Amino acid sequence: MNLDELSQQTCEWLRGVGPDSDIVVSTRIRLARNLSDFPFIRRCTDIDRAGIEALVFKQLEQRPEFRSLQRINIQELDELDRRFLVERQLISRELADAEGARSLMLEPNERLSLMINEEDHLRLQVMKSGLEIASAWEAIDRWDDLLQEVLSVAFHERWGYLTACPTNVGTGLRVSVMLHLPALVQTRQIDRVFKSLQKISLAVRGLFGEGSQAMGDFYQISNQLTLGKTEVELLEQVAEVVPALIDYERKARDFLVNANRTELIEQMKRSLETLRRSSQISSEETMHLLSKLRMAAHLNLIDEIDIPLINRIFLQTQPAHIQKLRGGPLGSVERNRARAEYLQSALASLGEGTTGPTA
Repeated sequence: MNLDELSQQTCEWLRGVGPDSDIVVSTRIRLARNLSDFPFIRRCTDIDRAGIEALVFKQLEQRPEFRSLQRINIQELDELDRRFLVERQLISRELADAEGARSLMLEPNERLSLMINEEDHLRLQVMKSGLEIASAWEAIDRWDDLLQEVLSVAFHERWGYLTACPTNVGTGLRVSVMLHLPALVQTRQIDRVFKSLQKISLAVRGLFGEGSQAMGDFYQISNQLTLGKTEVELLEQVAEVVPALIDYERKARDFLVNANRTELIEQMKRSLETLRRSSQISSEETMHLLSKLRMAAHLNLIDEIDIPLINRIFLQTQPAHIQKLRGGPLGSVERNRARAEYLQSALASLGEGTTGPTA
């Protein structure tokens, strides 16, 4: 797969389509699996890691469904390309920073990916734009069945699927929904909402998963534990909560518009002007300002900018993406300048078609 060509495309989690895509950016379902004939990764030797990778490749070739997946040898990639794949949510930071044999198998549309030799031997992932929990589960369940037809995975009759981390034992299932919640942040309700989620064992993470910061008002909501619960129970737990979060965010947006539409429009104009006029700008500030534009577009406060454009800019201004677009590694100051130039070009013609206070 040509990663330079991939950098020109919007990835699956930012396509901006699907149910409730004004608030729900994407749905991701991940399954953790380990091979029964090898120790867990933390106890694997370099020979074990290479053996796992070779066995997976050999066995999956028996299934025609897996032959369409493209292989990417993570060990052979430089740091920039590894960070690029992390930004696209195709690999974890753990896989990017690990040592030894490790790979990614990827569907060309980026909806299905299989990490080999991450924290577990196998991490199977399906991602869809918008709120698509049921269809994402249907897809990953089918792929998991195909996987287990040719690979022997570690399973205990009492404990379920055995994983490197105890919190994943059982189903090995992680259901994650990424939401854009700028109105809850602006109305200062976000902390109260998150405390409520923690009480029902749902985790709140930043844009790039565990240990990452919330940027651009993006948050990932997912189940914390899998042991003692069935797949159906875990899916329902997340599926029951997300509609309430969507409702809270929409009400907060309505409140902001009704309370001070004029100020919202001014915020949007200032954000757009900063993005278009800065000579250098960080990725964090860019995402913060783009978040305001994304909400303004969904509230019809700006006429000539659509969500796919904002989403593409979100992605292509990330540190690794901007460097890929510029052809190679850049220092921090150079990146900030390159990002500003990109934004000036992408947003040059926007800003005149805003909707007035009484519209």
